[in-house]
Amino acid sequence: MGSREVSNQDWQGKHVTVAGLGVSGIPAAKVLHGLGAVVTVVNDGDDERSRTQAAELEAQGIAVRLGDGATLPESTELIVTAPGWQPDKPLFTAAAEAGVPVWGDVELAWRLRGPGAAPWLAVTGTNGKTTTVRMLASILEAAGLVTAAVGNIGVSLLDAVLGDEEYDVLAVELSSYQLHWAPSLRAHSAAVLNLAPDHLDWHGSMAAYVADKGRVYEGNLVACVYNAADPATEDLVREADVEEGCRAIGFTLNTPGPSQLGVVDGILVDRAFVANRQKQAQELAEVKDIDPPAPHNIANALAAAALARAFGVEPAAVRDGLRAFRPDPHRIEHVANVDGVAYVDDSKATNTHAAEASLAAYDPIVWIAGGLAKGATFDELVTGAAGRLRGVVLIGRDRELIREALTRHAPEVPVVDLDRTDTGAMSEAVREAARLARPGDTVLMAPACASMDMFVNYNKRGEAFADAVRALAAESA
Repeated sequence: MGSREVSNQDWQGKHVTVAGLGVSGIPAAKVLHGLGAVVTVVNDGDDERSRTQAAELEAQGIAVRLGDGATLPESTELIVTAPGWQPDKPLFTAAAEAGVPVWGDVELAWRLRGPGAAPWLAVTGTNGKTTTVRMLASILEAAGLVTAAVGNIGVSLLDAVLGDEEYDVLAVELSSYQLHWAPSLRAHSAAVLNLAPDHLDWHGSMAAYVADKGRVYEGNLVACVYNAADPATEDLVREADVEEGCRAIGFTLNTPGPSQLGVVDGILVDRAFVANRQKQAQELAEVKDIDPPAPHNIANALAAAALARAFGVEPAAVRDGLRAFRPDPHRIEHVANVDGVAYVDDSKATNTHAAEASLAAYDPIVWIAGGLAKGATFDELVTGAAGRLRGVVLIGRDRELIREALTRHAPEVPVVDLDRTDTGAMSEAVREAARLARPGDTVLMAPACASMDMFVNYNKRGEAFADAVRALAAESA
């Protein structure tokens, strides 16, 4: 419901510290101030941008402390933190010693929901979250429901729960950071798409990372959706404390068993939400309805369909929603065909797990890879992809790590090592890939690394790739 439903009573005069300026901190500070809380924002940085943001908040009566994100302000009764702040920061140690609770912006949004608020269908996982949430929103819209894709996807949950729009249901993307700071979240239904090492510097260990992902299942009402090809996701379902009657629902790229969704002869079928799941299967859509029909994207569609079906959506809406969905840029996006070679931009493949899924979708491949490895190793990735590789073009700061893996596991594959990290390297990389490729091949930019050594973000990296491909196409026209 809208903000008119939220009572100020519990917040009037409450001393709240907001940790971090930015996309979550500033809205949280404004909302809490509007509810009557005494708000102090603390921020590690003290640069020009921070000072501008601080001046805006101070003009509204919100105290801001720049350059000191470690000290717990006096009288603090609650901390609301930006999701990226690591749990081991001194501020949180001080809070624990003082008995002060710490919430994230997701927890705050959950607590501020009004009576009769829209239920949440939540999605987390190492890769595929945004695509799955957007597919889910498309399906829900096709069913005639008022919905939005929110959370880590870029639309603030605070805006969604406090705005004037009255939603029937929300499709919510949640990162491991957000889940860590959301202890009371209880979704209608939730999915963990997959689990692979990522953000271990933040969480401290793989076990801690997995445990935070698993929080999404806590208190689920109807369905805990897991990946049958990733047993760790099913283990999290077994460990979760859910509401009575909540079911474990698997998705698989193979023929589904009872209580699963899967694929039979190019058709997505449901053996979970049918009257007799031992003997019946409900057709939902065709693989060709999914854009693009790469294996990991089919898995995303099945997870989205499972959550929608858990919410009571009819099969026709699943089909119509998947047909209407178009992926975001830089996610296995076909850019052009040049001289019989397809050029595909998967700049969003910023870790080895995402790149593995992308590489599995094409054969043969000229692979453009490299960037910031974030502590990753590449032996398993290269071993799995070796038989598909026509050639490899390496870019970025940590490209030598990939080169070493290629030497060990694919020594026969030709490698071009571009010893430059300026943004213009992408144009040279595309030209070298074109030289290695033959008609029928795919030049795939799936870097398996972060982009910030050369580009502002993965979007800019993808744009540079697409621009270089279009320039190549213009020359060959």
